[in-house]
Amino acid sequence: MKKTLIVIDMQNDFIDMALGTKEAVAIVPKVNEKIESYAKNGDEIIYTRDTHAENYLDTPEGKKLPVPHCIKGTKGWEIADGLYVEGSKVIDKPNFGWPNWNEEDLEEVELIGLCTDICVVSNALIIKAAFPNAVVKVDKACCAGVTPESHEAALITMKMCQIDVN
Repeated sequence: MKKTLIVIDMQNDFIDMALGTKEAVAIVPKVNEKIESYAKNGDEIIYTRDTHAENYLDTPEGKKLPVPHCIKGTKGWEIADGLYVEGSKVIDKPNFGWPNWNEEDLEEVELIGLCTDICVVSNALIIKAAFPNAVVKVDKACCAGVTPESHEAALITMKMCQIDVN
């Protein structure tokens, strides 16, 4: 069975810049280990990048979260140093969930990254809906939410939707 690791938004702005948290900083070593494990096994790795334009504050999302972040081309938009595996696919997504997962060939998928309660849960649910027979997993030790409480709530939501959380 083909295995795919999806690394959600492990970008500087979510780790230790505009919207960073101590929980996000804390998961970086675990995320790196997980990525290295998949790379060593020759499994597919896909990265997503939250991607906004300079006019972010004028967008519907920007009006609800008025903190400029992940502006294309900035340091905050970049995947954190040491986490990208050369040759891996990168998806620049303009909002929480990537609607085109159905274009991928996904059989066994594991999601890790930021933020559990926004982009991880959104993408996990989209993937589970698009591939109801796929194994969809989330490694909670390699995820962090906006708050520890919202992280836990997202994990519960994913479990309820038959996503394996370990």
